[in-house]
Amino acid sequence: MIRHRPAGSGHPYSVDTEQRWPVVPEAGATATLGVRADASVDHVTGELVWMPDSGAPAVSTPLVLERVATTSRGRVTDGGHLASAQARLARAAGGWRAITPALEAGGAYRYRFTAHHVGGRIERTRWFAFRAASWRPGEDVLTAVGRSRVLPGTVSVLDDGRRIHRLRFSLALAEGEHVSGFGERYDVIDHVGEELDSVVFEQYKSQGAERKTYLPMPFAHVVGGEGWGFHVESSRRVWFDVGRSDPRAISIEAETAEDGALAVRFFDGDPVAVLRGFLDGAGRADELPDWVFRLWASGNEWNTQAEVMRQVDLHRDHGIPVGSVVIEAWSDESTFTAFRDARYAVTEDGAPHRLADFEFPADGAWPDPKGMADELHARGIRLHLWQIPLLKRRPHPSGQLAADARAAIRENVLIAEPDPAGKPRPYRNRGWWFPLSLMPDLTDARAAKWWTEKRRYLVEEIGVDGFKTDGGEHAWGAELIYLDGRRGDEKNNTFPVGYAAAYGELLRSAGKAPVTFSRAGFTGSQAHGAFWAGDENSTWDAFRWSLNAGLSAAASGIVYWGWDIAGFSGDIPSAELYLRAMAASAFVPIMQYHSEFNHHRSPSRDRTPWNIAERTGDERVLPLVRDIVGLRERLVPYLAEQAAETIRTDRPLMRPLYFDHPRDPEVWRCGPQWMLGSDLLVAAVVDPAVSRVKVYLPAGRWTDAWTGAAYAGGETVEVDAPIGRVPVFARSGAPAQLLSVFTTG
Repeated sequence: MIRHRPAGSGHPYSVDTEQRWPVVPEAGATATLGVRADASVDHVTGELVWMPDSGAPAVSTPLVLERVATTSRGRVTDGGHLASAQARLARAAGGWRAITPALEAGGAYRYRFTAHHVGGRIERTRWFAFRAASWRPGEDVLTAVGRSRVLPGTVSVLDDGRRIHRLRFSLALAEGEHVSGFGERYDVIDHVGEELDSVVFEQYKSQGAERKTYLPMPFAHVVGGEGWGFHVESSRRVWFDVGRSDPRAISIEAETAEDGALAVRFFDGDPVAVLRGFLDGAGRADELPDWVFRLWASGNEWNTQAEVMRQVDLHRDHGIPVGSVVIEAWSDESTFTAFRDARYAVTEDGAPHRLADFEFPADGAWPDPKGMADELHARGIRLHLWQIPLLKRRPHPSGQLAADARAAIRENVLIAEPDPAGKPRPYRNRGWWFPLSLMPDLTDARAAKWWTEKRRYLVEEIGVDGFKTDGGEHAWGAELIYLDGRRGDEKNNTFPVGYAAAYGELLRSAGKAPVTFSRAGFTGSQAHGAFWAGDENSTWDAFRWSLNAGLSAAASGIVYWGWDIAGFSGDIPSAELYLRAMAASAFVPIMQYHSEFNHHRSPSRDRTPWNIAERTGDERVLPLVRDIVGLRERLVPYLAEQAAETIRTDRPLMRPLYFDHPRDPEVWRCGPQWMLGSDLLVAAVVDPAVSRVKVYLPAGRWTDAWTGAAYAGGETVEVDAPIGRVPVFARSGAPAQLLSVFTTG
């Protein structure tokens, strides 16, 4: 076997062994050409042919390939539910590469490889081709909408003589200006001095260290000067150098259509005005029901009806009210439409089932799903089920999954990829999670309806209230083909938007609120449900990163946001970290805890308050969590009122202090602080072993919500921060009934 894929797997941050790099080489530079070959290959040779556009004779150059270590798409995990998938990606093959001579513009290159096997057998690849591209001025292809900040003479395009691949330009950045936003970002709030990009990516843990995100947007606020912002109006990948190479400029490079056309829209004013201008195009959140502000609870090992109800009973017994339960491990892990152990006849044509089609064994994992939903509803608890937007192909599908896969191909509802001859075939997931799965095109209305109709009985008959729309990051590759004919370079980032929208429409069509719970998204996701910050360990660093993620997401128009309190993966958090994170979570839009699958090993790694109390031996956990969740319950009317105000005014519900004080330099120097609605300033405690913290109070007058002490603004104060609470200050004029929630127990 010998294999070369010019664009590789499409992994945005890793170069595969068998690919060309760069995919679009530049004239005057070299390119690396790689192949993967099996262990029987003794050596690999190649040839590179230069064919000038001028008609001059072609020139052939032999390629000498050296053996290199193989890669597995850049993935390193530390265990958990992705480890087995990672292991399956390991290759027992060898890698080989050649580096071309310096390349020339004005012509095409053809190349191929020959594998020389032990024993003398010869194997060749087909011919591949590319053109080297050069940067040239391109002022005519960039459209600036609004008052332009594009620096003259900075617009250029990467042109290979047949098409444009990328466009570069720079925006003016003044001294003292801060740049924030860019979707959900974990590392910092102010990105001056940083480089980042906009590509949807599943960064499993350590998002803040790796600077990768599930939910990017090519949109930013520029704060501290006259006040402005910008949005690169593209769903293709965009790179940003925010004053790193040149402190006076934001340098931007974007993938483009073949003609290079790109628009950047500018907004003037304070951060609210900038966000309003952006949301006029991106879309705004639907107002969700009040119950989304109550505590959400889940654990991946709550995988039977008995266990779910046991955990719900424990919430009741410990006096910790819960508003939503998310069940992840409910399905057959095959169709993601049928409860595990359910008996039913396969619909060979892939038609949807109804509840009457199922028999639920009394001794099975889920003996009465509808009865469970009814009981939860009787207790005032909403039910959400986990989803994944894939048709699994490992292990080899059988039963309903096999019928659904055949139907999906027959009904033409799948994302496609070109085969070696260039003809479309179903795309097979290239990621490490559910590898080789088929992927429905949920950006297409017909395909989305085909997919969601299979889940209608869950909503209309069992009574499910929402879906955890997990894993929207599986579309890899610029060459993918969507049902509207557009390619992956333009469409992949939009997939998670369509994914949440499809499930929201299912819920809406059944007369329910469109409550989806997603981790992935892009521009346009603002209009579709709620979000959480993705997979993280239980560490203080992850706690800090998660709060950055919430504040940057809010600055980009995401209203309903939360994170896995104190992390969901690895060993349990300390009691101190758990309580500090729980106390902070009472003041973010979505309050929820979750734990990763741990193969039911003992001791349990559930993030329930009682498990943390038992595992840590800390007697403070249960009474303090009871107090925190009780406070949250009392805050629900305020949160619902302020969410409605957010949607009406575009002033974020959970917002960075610079929204209210854009010219105050101190708001960039303080720790993780935010306004929650119009009246509350919150300061999270994100360091261990502290009992007093410093809080910056901006201009105005403030009242300590816990003690009633009054403070003048424009100064930093040091206040008590006992383990079960975070400092909270009420703006002068806050209603008395709001302050009363802090003293009512």
